[in-house]
Amino acid sequence: MTDQEENIKTPRLTLLGAGYGDPDLITLKAIKALRNADVVLYDALANEELLEYCHPLCEKIFVGKKGHQSGISQDSINFLIVEKAYEKGHVVRLKGGDPFVFGRGREEIDFAEYRGVKCDYIPGISSVFSLGQFNIPLTSRDSSDGFWVMTGHKSDGRFSDDLKIAAQSNATLVFLMAMSKLEVIRKAFLDENKNELPFCIIQNAGMPNQKLISGKISEISTLAKRYHMTNPAIILVGEVARYAQFSKNEICHKTQDFMINI
Repeated sequence: MTDQEENIKTPRLTLLGAGYGDPDLITLKAIKALRNADVVLYDALANEELLEYCHPLCEKIFVGKKGHQSGISQDSINFLIVEKAYEKGHVVRLKGGDPFVFGRGREEIDFAEYRGVKCDYIPGISSVFSLGQFNIPLTSRDSSDGFWVMTGHKSDGRFSDDLKIAAQSNATLVFLMAMSKLEVIRKAFLDENKNELPFCIIQNAGMPNQKLISGKISEISTLAKRYHMTNPAIILVGEVARYAQFSKNEICHKTQDFMINI
């Protein structure tokens, strides 16, 4: 074997969940992967502080976009993963939250594996679990039979057909990437005569500038506009939203039975 052959690295991809917001939420296994990365492709929702774990010679490439802003296409990201894996060896795909919770992670692995790239997956803490920071459980024996997690944007741009069924249930509903669909969500619950059902929206979960509003589902669009709630945000609808609490460092305003962080 020649020296050149010995220096050729096996092309491989590690699909890695960065967790939501707070960089301290990343796992130890994820840190090890970052330290061994030759290339890191990272998203807008992955905290850039995590790049400090990388080797100084590691190539770091931003491939993110926010909301409907233009950015590098998914097809381009897929090809870039394969290109860099064959060029440099170990590619870490750093994604906010968990790559397998509406993160298109399976698409990237399928594309890379088909082209001979060895793939691995390291989970991250999804923003779904950020609710616990505000004392909101996803399930409660007294008020929730379970929980649904839905995206506001299917591949065709429509909302999930499960919304109507979910609105009829006693489960907690969590919506990701759905800030542009607040009226759709509101109508689904009003159609079931659940006007008084509580909701909450968390913006920038896990970050110093995180913000939460809470109120009745009938007012969700009005309150979100009033308090300038934008992406990235997670929306929860269900009785468990009544448990929402704020820390002493946060400025709170009570409106009827619910608090709004402003």
